[in-house]
Amino acid sequence: QATTLDLSNFDTSKVTNMKYMFQSSQATTLDVSSFDTSKVTNMTNMFLGSQATTLDLSNFDTSKVTNMISMFSYSQATTLDLSNFDTSKVT
Repeated sequence: QATTLDLSNFDTSKVTNMKYMFQSSQATTLDVSSFDTSKVTNMTNMFLGSQATTLDLSNFDTSKVTNMISMFSYSQATTLDLSNFDTSKVT
């Protein structure tokens, strides 16, 4: 059974920590394309065990992210385009 999580009204412009945000989420569709991640520094385990099969992260600004440990571990995503990810500050 497909489930969708409506995140269209999320204002993430001041968020700095998205650690565990969608851990073990049962939603098979997660539209995070409108997320403002320009201030985020921590994305640890963000999609750990997530059931979402497609994640559009093309608009993610990861220029300030320092921690991405296990960001996609056990994720069910079959399509992940991370070509726009700036990982220059990730340690």
